[in-house]
Amino acid sequence: MAYPIPKTVKNINDLLAGSNDYDAVILISPTAAFEGLSEIQDALNKASKVDQRIGKQTVLIHDQSVAGGRLIHGFTGSLDRDYDDVRNYADAAKAAMQIAKDAGSVNPAIIVDGVPSRAAYQNALSAAYLGASQGLWQPLEARQESADNSLEPVQTIGLYSSANSASTKYLDGAEQGRRLARDLCGTEPERMAPKGFAEYCENAFQGSSVEVSVITKREALEKDYPLFDAVARASYSIERHQPAMIDLSYQGKGPIKKTLMLVGKAVTYDTGGADIKTGGHMAGMSRDKGGGAAVAGFMKAVAELNPEGIKVIAKIAAVRNSVGADAYVADEIIKGHSSKRVRIGNTDAEGRLAMVDALSHFRAQAKDEINPQLFTVATLTGHALLAAGPYTLLVANGEARNQEIAEKIAENGEAWGDCCQISLSRREDWDIIKPRTAADDVLSSNNGPSVSVPRGHQFPMAFLSVASGLEAHSMHSEQPIPYVHIDIAGSGVEGLDWQHGKPTASPVCALAATYLS
Repeated sequence: MAYPIPKTVKNINDLLAGSNDYDAVILISPTAAFEGLSEIQDALNKASKVDQRIGKQTVLIHDQSVAGGRLIHGFTGSLDRDYDDVRNYADAAKAAMQIAKDAGSVNPAIIVDGVPSRAAYQNALSAAYLGASQGLWQPLEARQESADNSLEPVQTIGLYSSANSASTKYLDGAEQGRRLARDLCGTEPERMAPKGFAEYCENAFQGSSVEVSVITKREALEKDYPLFDAVARASYSIERHQPAMIDLSYQGKGPIKKTLMLVGKAVTYDTGGADIKTGGHMAGMSRDKGGGAAVAGFMKAVAELNPEGIKVIAKIAAVRNSVGADAYVADEIIKGHSSKRVRIGNTDAEGRLAMVDALSHFRAQAKDEINPQLFTVATLTGHALLAAGPYTLLVANGEARNQEIAEKIAENGEAWGDCCQISLSRREDWDIIKPRTAADDVLSSNNGPSVSVPRGHQFPMAFLSVASGLEAHSMHSEQPIPYVHIDIAGSGVEGLDWQHGKPTASPVCALAATYLS
């Protein structure tokens, strides 16, 4: 898997002409000034006399005094406004790296300067690398068709800052995780049908500290994951579309102090099922596997960084929500792994059904684990996109609120440019999914799409809690279990463009910064 490997610039003079390590210098800063190296300052001064864009836009400057004769100033804009954050550095680096790549650079170096002393900018250098790497990634389908490195020519990225430090080992692990997540999320639905998704995971973790097992036998899925199996019913007639439950597990060295248990939604194509998506809304639904992709990406970061004292286990529900004669339909009542009877409200609310049996398995297992924390990660609701735009939403249960788990993830996400917003679970969410008859225990959803339902991104967390049996482990129970539902429907792709936007790999960085750094 080719990707731009981060490396530390050990001596700033290595960025001058004649360098054997670097062929371009990218300065990311709010002003066209750099006192750390006179050659760079002189180049900026000369260029500003003939180009009024210097210090106002991201611009390439040809100057033979710097490595490769290429100096790119990545303009961050103001950093003093109430709403500015470390993403200013990431965005500027992304734009500047594209210019460096187009100019022919394969081993550029990034300098960050003018970094505010505020804690919010402590990871400016790391954010610049991650932003540049996000911009450099190209789709797997295109890479598979390319016979050379022309699509992704950049091999290494040097990193330098006098004010900020960056662990290249950590960044390398995080970026490998993000890259796997982008590949899984962004690849079209035939290459990354459920079995293809599973095979890609198996290859990605081969020889690593993460163990992989895949359940594909229908008898096993019907028995242990009945709601997941219901979503898959219409897909069984096409072999390559048949579902797969992917188990990933990691056991760190030393005494285990914490256990993370993650469930990822990997709906490789969402037609809406019998409640079929119309009016062009099906386009982009190959990206509905973004939650499962992010879970796999986080596990890849775990595999690369091998943190001690932590156990991490994951289940990725890879399934296609197909339309067919055997499709599940609204009004069906299906008993899940937890024995809760679920009445189907809308077959386009399939993601929560795909995940809930896996969550129920973890609920049963959590009582034997050390300090367990449970998560679901999904591109779950259009309402999340409307409510928070390009931000990841975190909805925590009572025990998770007591432990401030969502707050810690949000804080770390903010520091790394993988921003989140906290959304509270309220009593109305539980009213929405309460049973209407004696025949069922919980309603999966309203009849309409989540975008038209008040609290459309909050109430699925209530459903997941009830249908998985986690409701019995509230903060007032004898055995409370913390649980956070993570909705990335707004943050999972760039520009909120689910058909064409690059996958962002959110919330891999926020989770990694919280648990692995």
